[in-house]
Amino acid sequence: MDILLHLTFIERGLVAGVIIGFIAPIVGAFLLVRRVSVISESISHITLTGISAGVFLGTLGPFFQAINPMYLGVIFALLGALITERLRVVYRHFQELAIPIILSAGIGMSAIFISLARTGYNEWYTYLFGSIVSVTVSDIQFILGMALIVLIIIGMFYKEFISISFDQEFAKVSGISIRTANFVFALLIALVISMSMKVVGVLLVGAMIVIPVATSIQIAKSFKQLIGYGILFAEIAVISGMYVSYQYNIATGGMIVLMALLVLLFVILLKKISQLGR
Repeated sequence: MDILLHLTFIERGLVAGVIIGFIAPIVGAFLLVRRVSVISESISHITLTGISAGVFLGTLGPFFQAINPMYLGVIFALLGALITERLRVVYRHFQELAIPIILSAGIGMSAIFISLARTGYNEWYTYLFGSIVSVTVSDIQFILGMALIVLIIIGMFYKEFISISFDQEFAKVSGISIRTANFVFALLIALVISMSMKVVGVLLVGAMIVIPVATSIQIAKSFKQLIGYGILFAEIAVISGMYVSYQYNIATGGMIVLMALLVLLFVILLKKISQLGR
């Protein structure tokens, strides 16, 4: 870890962005296949609730100032994932209701904590939209730790995730606990959102999970290709977005998402041209 101490702020941001660009599309591929991509948006807003609660607590006294709002964001993200899965069970025939309920709760509580905290604009700007210059050594260590946990979980539950993503009935017959698998996967989403919020921002992290995979599905012919192309497109968006963000002092998360959208439009256009040429 000593090498992290010698990185410049640009290098720290780039390392963090590359790690996120590798991890986010892997989870996004499963979300896309399961047709629940929007769940990442609801959990990201609950994550914002945790962060805003952490910032508010920091205004109450020295004791709470030692608490990093990012870690409180992780706790709220995990709770949001658990509640989402619980609501999907409660509303068995209307599972999509869980998403707007959690999203609305996240926005509402975040607004309350932000108004109570009464802190400066710059602090919220970093959390909401990301910043290449704000990534610290401890942030990289946090991101590396979360990325390692995500990869371990995917390695342990890969077959289960594949089964419930493509054929839940077959998964049940095979003896896979759908509830357990969904629970673990919800935690996985929470971890990815938590590790991405400092670079991309909590309001835009859902786009980082979804858009590169939405681009990948235009050309992928298998699930492994879906993940592989997704990672490629995500890294292109991250690196180019962070470069433009630094050069022109633009919100990092916004620029990364814009680049991801441009890549998506470019791939769609190329596909249309190739189809016309046949």
